[in-house]
Amino acid sequence: AEKVLGYDLLSLCLEGPRDALDRTQHCQPAAALGSLSPQVVERCVAAAGYSVGEFAALVFAGALGFAEALYAVKVRAEAMQRASEAVPSGMLSVVGRREANYKFACLEARKHCESLGIENPVCTVSNYLFPDSRVIAGHLQALEFLQENARKYYFKRTNMLPVSGAFHTRLMEPAVEPLAEVLKSIEIQKPLLCVYSNVDGKKYMHSKHIQKLLVKQVVSPVLWEQTMHSVYERKQGTEFPYTYEVGPGNQLGAILKQCNLKAWKQYKHVDALEDEEAAET
Repeated sequence: AEKVLGYDLLSLCLEGPRDALDRTQHCQPAAALGSLSPQVVERCVAAAGYSVGEFAALVFAGALGFAEALYAVKVRAEAMQRASEAVPSGMLSVVGRREANYKFACLEARKHCESLGIENPVCTVSNYLFPDSRVIAGHLQALEFLQENARKYYFKRTNMLPVSGAFHTRLMEPAVEPLAEVLKSIEIQKPLLCVYSNVDGKKYMHSKHIQKLLVKQVVSPVLWEQTMHSVYERKQGTEFPYTYEVGPGNQLGAILKQCNLKAWKQYKHVDALEDEEAAET
């Protein structure tokens, strides 16, 4: 990773500084580290990755080489960082009541931006996490408006995310071309196991499909809740598979618990670095 990126990714992950890790161009490659025990890998039937984690899932499934994927993530992260710097924008995590109407709230936030003189404002759902939880992304003024009017829209909790832009919205359009170009130059294989796409929550079919949707993903909402339903859909009485979350944090496990409690009961979190340390001792 260090050879591809030109800096020591591991020490940045372990030692920081935190503000450097929060920059898009650094935190995306950091998410691509991960390893698992061999018997789990051999029996694996499906993989999915959240946002940039999709690259890690595709490497794991043999569709992308590690170095090529890391280089593509580097290009993607730098292009998204540039797009982020062009417009004051961000992402707002929202937990809503049953009555919450996210589309209507976003529409009113866009109208508020227009009243401030912002042309063609962006405010839209960018991540579907679990029932009653979304991430809304767009112009900062729109997100501030939603926070100030949270009660009106039946939002129980709102929280600005520590990211530098409105990812998975059309504000990321400047990042599309650089990523498309680099993916054209990379050999993409058909995955050895099912990998589910963030763009539509369905399985990738072939290499051209992967190339197309990885580009589209930058400006499309992450359909994670829908992906969880696709992955765990099974006939009544069928056992659920073991699920492993690889990498730092267990946020995807927490989301799975909200989406499918039965599937979550077979869930384990694997921290790649802790795993390696245990193997060495």
